[in-house]
Amino acid sequence: MTADALTDVAGVRVGHATRTGDGWLTGTTVVLAPEGGAVAAVDVRGGGPGTKETDALDPRNLVQRVEAVVLTGGSAYGLDAASGVMAWLEERGRGVRVGPDPAHVVPVVPAACVFDLGRGGDFRARPDAATGRAAVEAAAACEPGAPVPQGCVGAGTGAVLGQMKGGVGTASTVLDSGITVAALVVANAVGSAVDPETGVLYGEFFQGRARHPEPEVHRAAQRRLAEVAGRNAPPPLNTTLAVVATDAGLSKAQAQKLAGTAHDGIARAVRPVHLLSDGDTVFTLATGARPLDAADPLALNEVLAAGADTVTRAIVRAVRAAEPVDGPGGAWPSYGELYGQR
Repeated sequence: MTADALTDVAGVRVGHATRTGDGWLTGTTVVLAPEGGAVAAVDVRGGGPGTKETDALDPRNLVQRVEAVVLTGGSAYGLDAASGVMAWLEERGRGVRVGPDPAHVVPVVPAACVFDLGRGGDFRARPDAATGRAAVEAAAACEPGAPVPQGCVGAGTGAVLGQMKGGVGTASTVLDSGITVAALVVANAVGSAVDPETGVLYGEFFQGRARHPEPEVHRAAQRRLAEVAGRNAPPPLNTTLAVVATDAGLSKAQAQKLAGTAHDGIARAVRPVHLLSDGDTVFTLATGARPLDAADPLALNEVLAAGADTVTRAIVRAVRAAEPVDGPGGAWPSYGELYGQR
């Protein structure tokens, strides 16, 4: 039995740190790799990314494996959350060995942020190193294969999609080869996840599960969104972040290709996408527990396609799991509030 989550990739754990109330509406999510790390890569498509240590993931560069990836709110300020994760890893001797002593390590912790500043009412309420430590400790405390909380948690706490509430979503699939591919997404975009003509989630058109809301329900939802649009400040910088993990044995170059094709999953579920005011970033982690069949030219293609598919499903789940927010920083209805949950 699987959790249909990123944690279905054996050894991968997810932890959230969430801050709400008293001006806060933000948080941090940490994806913790198995001890010893995972092959990692990244692909950035948005025009306004906020990232840390992504250059280290270039296949031409030295670092081969990382122990953790950080997704955080707080825009560029929130990248400080990675410092807390780095300190936690150093205390446990996990990182790139740089000296004769096993304690001589430098944990390389790639990170990316979403813009959520001021959405709780206080522009200065944003994640820091302590938030990052809380998230990695939560990840370490999880049982293997544990379900992952979704919706307005961790880095998705203050996420929005257009004028609708966004959040965290996750999904997984097991290929016929036995390889697992899974995704975790923080859905926070300038674009929308909803077809304005019908109210159907774009990602559910792809899944073949689209159920059209009644026209009067859709009209009421459009009126509600128009009402809150005048109250909310226009989102200057948004971002959809994703981590795609697999137990396949991938090289860094192959992992980077997976990160690139996974962006197709965002494009199916959010429109428009990859704008100048988005910072869309996809990380990949490959644990290597299952060798990829080098004799089968389609083996890698199956992993690449599954990466995009799971990202789309994860975005749909993020939108459906989100809860509405109405506070000092703005009002964002949820899809469930507007259209009802199935």
